[in-house]
Amino acid sequence: MNAESSEELQSVAVELAAASSTEILRWALARYSGSIVAACSFGGPSGMVLLDQLLELDRSVPVFYLDTGLLHEETYAHIQAVSARYEIAPIAVQAPLTLERQASLYGERLWERDPDRCCELRKVEAQRTFLRPYRAWISGIRRDQTASRAQTPVVEWDRRFDLVKINPLAHWDERTIWSYIVERNVPYNPLHDDGFSSLGCLPCTAPSITGDARSGRWPGHSKTECGLHQA
Repeated sequence: MNAESSEELQSVAVELAAASSTEILRWALARYSGSIVAACSFGGPSGMVLLDQLLELDRSVPVFYLDTGLLHEETYAHIQAVSARYEIAPIAVQAPLTLERQASLYGERLWERDPDRCCELRKVEAQRTFLRPYRAWISGIRRDQTASRAQTPVVEWDRRFDLVKINPLAHWDERTIWSYIVERNVPYNPLHDDGFSSLGCLPCTAPSITGDARSGRWPGHSKTECGLHQA
């Protein structure tokens, strides 16, 4: 670990465990001022809540999303609409491999044959490169989303990307997220109205078929994570 100790971050996580998402964000923005970035996929409602809260506190924090080249048209349109409404310019983080080059190296439609490898190439490696200059990043993940996220602390050391990870909405649930969106008229991806509870790349996302918020991701595979939020 670099500038942070695991013991210190664990202590902070305990101290902030009962804090509101806004209080957690204030702490993170003060602690990592000038070296913190926020992720927003523009595909999930949590990211929109996080974005709305963050911009009320600090409009100077960079906001990024992973542009795999395979997002839904509705997602790209949503990004443009949100950018105009909040007057921001989200950073599109792209993989160094074009889809054409990926196909030539790994074969056509890699996501169908080896979705883990495709996510590693188009998401994880791209994000790892992008995050290198920063000390901390802010994520909108929640404990109720998947079993693997059930113990998510509000502050942690991200071993995968080698920096601090802030999860202000870790203790929120789906109902609270949507209540916030409705009460504050926060824009959300229109595909949610068509039965998509979790959105990723077009060929790897289908309408949800169970109560599991991520049941529509990678249909036909046991995969539930792209690798960005795994230890």
